[in-house]
Amino acid sequence: MPAPLLELRNLHVEAEGSRILRGVDLIVGESEVHALMGPNGAGKSTLANVVMGHPGYTVTDGQILLHGEDIGRWSSDQRARAGIFLAFQYPEAISGVSVTQFLRQAIAARKNLDELSILEVRLDLAEWMDRLGMDPAFAERHLNDGFSGGERKRNEVLQMALLEPIIAMLDETDSGLDIDALRVVARGVRTVRDEHPLMGVLVVTHYVKLLEEIEPDQVHILVDGQIVHSGGAELAQLIDLDGYDAWRPVTT
Repeated sequence: MPAPLLELRNLHVEAEGSRILRGVDLIVGESEVHALMGPNGAGKSTLANVVMGHPGYTVTDGQILLHGEDIGRWSSDQRARAGIFLAFQYPEAISGVSVTQFLRQAIAARKNLDELSILEVRLDLAEWMDRLGMDPAFAERHLNDGFSGGERKRNEVLQMALLEPIIAMLDETDSGLDIDALRVVARGVRTVRDEHPLMGVLVVTHYVKLLEEIEPDQVHILVDGQIVHSGGAELAQLIDLDGYDAWRPVTT
């Protein structure tokens, strides 16, 4: 039996002396979509950033495995090259660097190439922008500079399409989007998954609306740094009805 794409074993994480994750176990396999839900401050974004190798967090116990290999000592760059992708909740703007220039460098790094033909990048970029319904002029704009919230999130989906990750984490991709923009982004995610069906996806959110557009195979509830319950897609609807308090561990 092949190793899972991504596996977290008893993961404990702290930042600046504060415990954030307290023994998280999670497995994402090929082609699977998992949703990580929880209230603000539960540790959802921390989990995604730790998997990506953010230096601001310290893993005090446990393991992060990619295809069965412990990547705990890998840098963020090594993880990205290996096929881990993180779509940020608040993507940074980089003035002076066009979307095309950024993607050319990112794709070259992902494929371990010294350089990548600008023509090749433009052709692939044009094809994907057409499939995602994006204006061709978007490619020459400076990365996220002056972008609306929806444009920033669609740009993250575009990056995911071109970088072809094996595991993609979407950190609150629905944050700040109205329902129309949310549907556009969700449709983009589905389009990328159709092209790369073996890609695993971890959707980090505390809203149900995105999961109505991207139906997960499994939903996990993270409360106070612990996964307190896991279930099928119907679990998201229960959360929408009852909130998170019903899932908080009983303390004595």
